[in-house]
Amino acid sequence: MEPQWVPSERDIADARITDFARFVAARTGAELPDYRALWRWSVDNLSDFWLAVWEYFDLGPIADEVLPCPEMPHTRWFPGTTLNYVDRVAGQARTDRPAVLQVTEGTTDVTETSWADLLAGAAAFARTLRDLGVRPGDRVIGYLPNITETVVAFLGTAAIGAVWSACGQDYSAKAALDRLGQLRPVVLVTADGYRYGGKTHDKSADIATLREGLDSLRATVVVERLGVEIPGSTPWAAAADPAGAPGLETEPVDFAHPLWIVFSSGTTGLPKGIVHGHGGVVLEHLKAVALQSDIGPADTFLWYTSPSWMMWNFQIAGLLAGATIVCYDGSPAHPRPDSLWEIAARTRTTVLGTSPGYVLGCMKAGSVPVAEHDLSALRLIGITGSSLPPASALWLHENAGGVPVSSISGGTDVVSAFAGGVRTVPVWPGELSAPYLGVALDAFDEVGQPIRGEVGELVVTAPMPSMPVQFWRDPDGNRYHDAYFDTYPGIWRHGDWITLTGRGSVVVHGRSDSTLNRHGIRMGSADIYQAVERLPEIAEALVIGAEQPGGGYWMPLFVVLAPGAELTDGLCDRINEVIRTEVSPRHVPDEILAAPAIPHTRTGKKLEVPIKRLFQGADPARVVERSAVDDPDLLDWFTGIRPPGNR
Repeated sequence: MEPQWVPSERDIADARITDFARFVAARTGAELPDYRALWRWSVDNLSDFWLAVWEYFDLGPIADEVLPCPEMPHTRWFPGTTLNYVDRVAGQARTDRPAVLQVTEGTTDVTETSWADLLAGAAAFARTLRDLGVRPGDRVIGYLPNITETVVAFLGTAAIGAVWSACGQDYSAKAALDRLGQLRPVVLVTADGYRYGGKTHDKSADIATLREGLDSLRATVVVERLGVEIPGSTPWAAAADPAGAPGLETEPVDFAHPLWIVFSSGTTGLPKGIVHGHGGVVLEHLKAVALQSDIGPADTFLWYTSPSWMMWNFQIAGLLAGATIVCYDGSPAHPRPDSLWEIAARTRTTVLGTSPGYVLGCMKAGSVPVAEHDLSALRLIGITGSSLPPASALWLHENAGGVPVSSISGGTDVVSAFAGGVRTVPVWPGELSAPYLGVALDAFDEVGQPIRGEVGELVVTAPMPSMPVQFWRDPDGNRYHDAYFDTYPGIWRHGDWITLTGRGSVVVHGRSDSTLNRHGIRMGSADIYQAVERLPEIAEALVIGAEQPGGGYWMPLFVVLAPGAELTDGLCDRINEVIRTEVSPRHVPDEILAAPAIPHTRTGKKLEVPIKRLFQGADPARVVERSAVDDPDLLDWFTGIRPPGNR
């Protein structure tokens, strides 16, 4: 396979990661001729590496050792060292570029917020919280779209050492309560509604339900988006009014002091609250954004996301690197399938992040972004959420200006990536270019031995600073241990299938707990989707491999048909043939069934494991929490499907 993009000598010379390698070499005497050597040094010398990151970004004095206890899951980082996430943001303030650009669906306006106004708003909101008696460790929650006020509220919360947690307003009141209600929050920040897909969504009823279910609240602050009255609330304009507010005063907190709580999907039970600390996030995000993605003060960073998804937290990290970030409230495909590209052109975005699903939608719509929009500022495209098929990667290269595509894979668990693109490493279609620095990434077989060139379990054999401080409501750490360390003691098992290639790249095949295992041959579901979803008649697909009583195995493929398409014998033959020739003849499905739609978590993941358990006879009420699903009514349709042995 030929790479679709190769760095030039100028790319390598100008990359921030090259400058960092020179910094490390000067300090340690290590020979670091290329990225592979730098990565190997980073994982072999973990304490020295993270100290180098700390000093390279001038984060201040440290109190003691970097990593006195490296054993997982009881790792301790930088004990006694204090900092505050917001101090790093404030240190990037400037007057020549805005901090945040706001774009709202249905308008052509781009609202600029200067660094001074961003920090003044955060200072004013911090003052409001202090006046309400909010103290370090108290929880402040958001029920908000991806807007500038969400960023300000988070920064004001973090500045005083309080803990932020949020979800988007596409979540129902019940789904929001399942998450945020665990935290006993003291302040709720919400918008009265949002716009999406050409419609306005009045959230006043959900806000009332949310407030009724949160008896710990002292105040509700409302951002006006639709002009809907929320009785008994404080207007955002008053809560974040910089008039008369003191300058931004931050609270120094311990390295591991909670910064935010993000939540698992919650499809199979109450969502897990994953707690991340100030220090771990600052270090990990500076590495991931400034070094790996080469984002800096000259960049405008737009990742299509929502406060429900860890990529919102990842995009905010652009501020840590001095970049301008873009908040977009709306659909990426309204009023046209290529609307996200239009927003990127309008904001002169340099780094654009989206998902494989959005790219495939643009492909099927016949979009040619580089011909239809001025993308001359664009220099990098980021992709995450699921595996990016080679065909989609090549389409991006040909239709989005030939810029490198940085496909990344990580998770809410570490609120960052394990592997992805690097400015100094080639990009191969359908592959992640390399493991990230400081990530001791490996692939294990079923007995815990490293394997290369074959599908294995994604593991991390040494700690990362942004691994969770703890799970919420997990005082003895048992839930945290069971989530990642019960298979390989002392080693993080993430739950993905990957292949580590001979050229150092990474191929992600999908979740290992939804593995397709036909005749002893394991296959990730992503490989099937990449083949089938390219067909013009198929809008989306879901494949399930379900073990049946008596040793049977049933592997159906569900397809959502494009408008006007029919599931004929001829189309079934074409689907089977593309799987047989492009994936594996052993993984041709037992049946192909037309489905009205595919259910997802609210962060866009296909609901493979819960559907598999339904087909194995599990109680639907125990298999999946309906409020965690984007279209709960679809569960009833899938519950009505019977495996062959039960018909």
